[in-house]
Amino acid sequence: MKLHPIQASALLLGLALVAAVAQTNPQDEIPQDEIPQKEVPQKEVPQKEVPQKEVLQEVPPIHLTLPPIADGPFKADWSSLTNYQTPEWFRDAKFGIWAHWGAASEAEGGNWYARRMYQGPPGRNQPPPVHRDGSCAYTHHLQHYGHPSTAGFKDVAHQWKAEQFDPDQLVAFYKENGAKYFMALANFHDNFDNWNSKYQPWNSVNVGPKKDVIAAWAAAAKKNNLPFGVSVHASYAWSWYEVAQGADKDGPLAGVPYDGKLTKADGKGQWWDGLDPQDLYAQNHKPGARMDWNWDPKFSSTPDAAYLEKFFLRTKQLWDDYKPDLIYFDDHVLPLHGVTDQIGLTLAAHFYNSSIQRHGRNEAVMNTKKLNEMQRQAMVYDIERGKSEVILPQPWQTDICLGNWFYQHDLKYKSAPYFINLLADIVSKNGNLMLSVPLQRGGQPDADAIKIVSEIGAWLKVNGEAIYATRPWKIFGEGFSVTGDEKGHSGGQSDVQKKPLRAVEIRFTQSKDGKTLFAIVLEIPKDGKVTIKSLAANSPNWPGKIGSVELVGGGKLEFTRDETGVHVALPGEFAGKTAFALKIRP
Repeated sequence: MKLHPIQASALLLGLALVAAVAQTNPQDEIPQDEIPQKEVPQKEVPQKEVPQKEVLQEVPPIHLTLPPIADGPFKADWSSLTNYQTPEWFRDAKFGIWAHWGAASEAEGGNWYARRMYQGPPGRNQPPPVHRDGSCAYTHHLQHYGHPSTAGFKDVAHQWKAEQFDPDQLVAFYKENGAKYFMALANFHDNFDNWNSKYQPWNSVNVGPKKDVIAAWAAAAKKNNLPFGVSVHASYAWSWYEVAQGADKDGPLAGVPYDGKLTKADGKGQWWDGLDPQDLYAQNHKPGARMDWNWDPKFSSTPDAAYLEKFFLRTKQLWDDYKPDLIYFDDHVLPLHGVTDQIGLTLAAHFYNSSIQRHGRNEAVMNTKKLNEMQRQAMVYDIERGKSEVILPQPWQTDICLGNWFYQHDLKYKSAPYFINLLADIVSKNGNLMLSVPLQRGGQPDADAIKIVSEIGAWLKVNGEAIYATRPWKIFGEGFSVTGDEKGHSGGQSDVQKKPLRAVEIRFTQSKDGKTLFAIVLEIPKDGKVTIKSLAANSPNWPGKIGSVELVGGGKLEFTRDETGVHVALPGEFAGKTAFALKIRP
């Protein structure tokens, strides 16, 4: 059914009445990064080796026509890619900042807005939703943009103008406050490209701000001499947008399809005349039973070859034209893993080989999630909103946000001390922390975000010696939380420390030459004394003599050593407010 424009306008006058309408698929999957986590008892043990015959098993190939990739030693198969070595710049960087900012930022409605706005209104006589079931986005959309049958996410992208976007100022601010690399959102699950995409007409040059956002970010990173990364999330758009094929169940526009089924022909005389909404929504297919992150055919519909090839071309162009140092895929194992691994394996080989051609050695980093032991040798393992339980043999990364991935007015951020403690824990286990700082629609962080980043930066100016260019020690730490009983939704431990920390909580790092040990104390002791039990006399961790203990950013400290540990007295004028680092030498 298709309404005449005059008829639709009349019906829109009654939209206030639809706030209690039921939607076609009300019980949809909650985003993984917003599922409340329960504490699950968990032993501190390394992950088991996966049998080689299992991890090397290929996903059955489908017929794809892909262009040639860069020549080099890496081939598009797991056995070849396991020769990967993480570049030194990434191992030394430890702390990066991510601008998770794109067309969905226009709504300032938090994460997954472009999906949730199609998931319908709250049920009758229910309290206001809290950004978990999609209803709030639907109501917000009616109030600010119109009904999704006539004004969908394409229209949100059209209104995104990015008037305050100043990448030079932002990247300089991030660098001043401790970031050693910077990453920008290239596209989200909403399928909108933030660059001058040759293969996706729905991009930031053609629609919305009319700016090449990625080019601007890349130039700012280069100006500030920071490695540059891009994040790619669009592989899931095929199933993620399937709710856009729905319609209100009752009310003024009952049965009128949402705009996810519009075609290029429907745009005649509209602002998007000449653009095909199917390039954005990709909904010329029958929806699956539900969106499944693993593309399980019992639940998920299967993308066709044209969709797969287009994703490959878009991502290859992003890499070739903007030359990032790092690419993060918001995917399990590889983009489209579960449909075919040909896309992800071929992209990885191309990234690594082209990096060798550019630098003389492979300086590229590729992050993905849910990797087994073998796969972590082929790329850098990422734990979304979590952390490892143990020191991992290969470098890895946690990605986390101040509050929500996309900016949201009503969301309270975590504190700077929280992120400082998390950084220390992650670095002690051979990891990096990528912190997402959400930007408002105009392109600037809010005052609270600026304050938190500044506080992290102030701490790193004093204690950065214990973080940057360090390596794991024999053990990662001591204290009651080292055993980790909080399961993360994407593997490892949760990033949320529910139990209060005490001054006995310590994390260890060491200099690359192994001559200096750093002990990062996560809380200020009320009595001004620190005991490091792991350095007790005759400890196998440090059997020799301890020559000196210093306060990083300060001077030498008085200490004693016995069978219970090293006992350090902090200076009387010590003014620390959060974690601090001690430097220990033979």
